[in-house]
Amino acid sequence: MLLLVLPVVVLAVLTWQVVTDGPLLRPDAEVSRALVHPDGFSQFLSDLGNIQVAVPVLVLALAAALWRGRAEGVPRWWLPPLTAAALMALVPAVVVPLKEWTDRPGTPAVPPATGYFPSGHTATAVVAYGSAALLLLPRLRSPAARRALAAGCGVLVLGVSYGLVRHGYHWPLDVVAGWCAGAVPLAVLARVVSRSTRRSSSGTPSSRSGLSRDHAVHRRQGT
Repeated sequence: MLLLVLPVVVLAVLTWQVVTDGPLLRPDAEVSRALVHPDGFSQFLSDLGNIQVAVPVLVLALAAALWRGRAEGVPRWWLPPLTAAALMALVPAVVVPLKEWTDRPGTPAVPPATGYFPSGHTATAVVAYGSAALLLLPRLRSPAARRALAAGCGVLVLGVSYGLVRHGYHWPLDVVAGWCAGAVPLAVLARVVSRSTRRSSSGTPSSRSGLSRDHAVHRRQGT
């Protein structure tokens, strides 16, 4: 429950600060001035949050989760991937109205415009890469592989976040708000995946395990 409530509270506080020109905007501007240095690398990192990059990664994870879940006979194998796709589609429905309502100007490094809060690229990266990791983690048997996948997801999100601030595309608070906007869908998906995994582990045995058990019984009976 905390993973659902805390991001909503933080996002509400940040939105209030932006709308009312609150005191947090001063250190936000100072951090931005200290970090902004547009270059090719920061451009590359920020581009990893583009829909054209992040969503295809999620689509591949969706396909893998659907294929493995059906092949393994997981109960309601379609539910986690379908939930992830629906949550990804809802991101613009949350981010775009907030952008229009807050109407926050961009940094001096970008042409004059408004609608920078929260960062849509950050929210897209959080939901797309985070959902891909959540869908694939239960399919990995090795703890090292699971740690590598989780770490890779974190590196991608942090890389996008840093690139957006470094290039001046967003103020730091825009990015933090993007984290919060993406954390709520991830918390929902994590709960769905967790329930699906528990249901799979306590469900009916697969045909392979059933055949093995029958074979062992026949051997004990001498048949």
